Amino acid sequence: MLREELPRVREAALAWRNGLAALLAALLGFGLIKGRSDIGQLERGWSVAVGWLLLLSLLIGAAGALALLHAAHGRPRVISLEEMLPGQLADHDEARRAARRLRQGIVMTLACTALLVAAVAATWYGPEKGTAQLRVSIPGSVVCGTVEEVEAGVARVKTDDGVVSVRLSTVRSMTAVADCPKA
Repeated sequence: MLREELPRVREAALAWRNGLAALLAALLGFGLIKGRSDIGQLERGWSVAVGWLLLLSLLIGAAGALALLHAAHGRPRVISLEEMLPGQLADHDEARRAARRLRQGIVMTLACTALLVAAVAATWYGPEKGTAQLRVSIPGSVVCGTVEEVEAGVARVKTDDGVVSVRLSTVRSMTAVADCPKA
């Protein structure tokens, strides 16, 4: 039984590595196809959160991949003569380490997957960055909205009530605002 332990753990590690890699490939393909392609379209707080989720996902995914590789192929080191154990004990000790790294790799890869899902969900459901609004004071009224076009000294401002033409020579003041006041 001890003789088969290390090869069995290594086989399991290879199977898990391949299965988790396929899961991540499918998730990335799904996220790249369905997610918002430019996080700059999100409100600032949401775009920063997506960036952090992606960074954490990358770091945890890399650590998980290394743990799975370690479990599947062993440690890249030479054992000193003082550390050397008899054959079956050495295999058992290595099987224990490989199994522990396999469990760590599985947990980290699933955490990476959860973080990727959260990042894609944030791009789907996060609020879009608002367009800049302009509050224009002219004699007799105030116009607030987004400027669609400026031509021949006339600005076309899109408001909640429709498009309003404003002659620039009559403008008393202009102020950029986050939101126009609701009438």
